[in-house]
Amino acid sequence: MGLGAVFLSISGVSHVELPFIAACRREAVPHTPVWLMRQAGRYLPEYRAIREKMGFLDLCKTPEIATEVTVQPIERFGMDAAILFADILLPLEPLGLGLSFEKGDGPALARPIRDVAHVHQLPEVDVEDSLSFVFDTVRGVRERLGGKTALIGFAGAPFTLASYAIEGGGSRNYLETKRFMYSEPEAWEELMRKLVKVTVDYLNGQVAAGAQAIQVFDSWVGHLAPEDYEKAILPHMRDLFSRLDRSVPTIYFGTGTPGILELIASAGSDVVGVDWRIRMDEAWRRIGHDRAVQGNLDPLLLFAPLDTLRARVKQILDETEGRPGHIMNLGHGILPQTPIDAVRCFVDTVHELSAR
Repeated sequence: MGLGAVFLSISGVSHVELPFIAACRREAVPHTPVWLMRQAGRYLPEYRAIREKMGFLDLCKTPEIATEVTVQPIERFGMDAAILFADILLPLEPLGLGLSFEKGDGPALARPIRDVAHVHQLPEVDVEDSLSFVFDTVRGVRERLGGKTALIGFAGAPFTLASYAIEGGGSRNYLETKRFMYSEPEAWEELMRKLVKVTVDYLNGQVAAGAQAIQVFDSWVGHLAPEDYEKAILPHMRDLFSRLDRSVPTIYFGTGTPGILELIASAGSDVVGVDWRIRMDEAWRRIGHDRAVQGNLDPLLLFAPLDTLRARVKQILDETEGRPGHIMNLGHGILPQTPIDAVRCFVDTVHELSAR
């Protein structure tokens, strides 16, 4: 397969598989694919212009605008994958938790889960009804991309969703979440099972609508001790990945995870996301070379002099030793203040230095 081209036949027409998808499957590629978490959003002036006219939740629920926002960075920078414009907390709204996004304060839940009775009362969620706007956006983006760029769908992992649902928003120490997990283990298990089900339905719905890969964001799982992750979270993540539509690659990402990398890798995803708190070569060794990896530039390096940025990109590429299965990304989401020139430099440098 020259330059990692994988030839598939659909309706009798052959085409070359996209580099991002090939890398997820640890196949040879013409260059290391690159995209950025939160690449559709606040650092782009064209996005800010849209947000001046409508609220965040309204934007998510308007497929034609969410489609436009999703493709904006692709048209400007030429990343190898687009990630659906949505929010990890959208599945919490049909659970009746009162989701809102306050300007300057982030997400808030008016009716957080604080007792066992509330867990028992959580309703069944019909994602086709309550989250149909997301699937409409997936279809719109696939049409706009025209088969030239991969589309990633995503959802929040059960622990991260539970953390928001119990805390009522963001948190520094996750006191209420951990208190509930430790003091009400049976209710915690029930909550995890319910969140796994809605997440599986939601992600499989995105795949059915046209998502070509899916990423599960476990943003806050690094706040757990290894034994707590292994006991209270890992069985549910294994269940989640076992029930996903595996016709597309799956990615599992969390921050602050160097202490639980082996456990994260055992959850069952095709690709493991790595943050910047560990060298990529060490991370890949611990994850296992039978798995693809994604990452892991510190987002703040996009504020460094461009020569420094290029040098660090080269270092990460060198650490992967050209082994098939690396997707370049940040170790977390891009920050709103990030200079546009740095994003362009990052994407172009990855493509130039990794060209096979």
